[in-house]
Amino acid sequence: MARGTLHSPKPEGQRRRRNAPTHDSKPLVQDGEIRGPELEELTLRDDWSPYVRQWYETWRRSPQAAYFLDTDWQRLGLLARAVAQVERKMSATLMGEIRMNEERLGATVTDRMRARMELEQDDDENDQAAHVVRLAEVKDNIKGRL
Repeated sequence: MARGTLHSPKPEGQRRRRNAPTHDSKPLVQDGEIRGPELEELTLRDDWSPYVRQWYETWRRSPQAAYFLDTDWQRLGLLARAVAQVERKMSATLMGEIRMNEERLGATVTDRMRARMELEQDDDENDQAAHVVRLAEVKDNIKGRL
């Protein structure tokens, strides 16, 4: 019988290993701030397609960009060339390389969870969630009256 594949995980209190995390989580704030150098400045090129520019600007506005160092921006500059190549002609090899590098920069929710990056919710988002709940309650009340 293969270990770890045929049963559900034990509750947290019943696990044998209770190692503390080796590092703290990093708070991420979705503040819309633009960080890092312009793509043209970073790559010493000005002929980027709108697609590549949009891809790069998304990274500049991402909350994890607050933690980027010069080496991370240089990595994105190199990746811009790969993204441009994929835009012209799809390549599984290049897509894999882009995915791997973006993963290391925290591109997806799973990548951020592995890196212990936590997106903080601001008060505006909580207020919006409250409005959605209230709207749902109003709809239910209207349906009850019909």
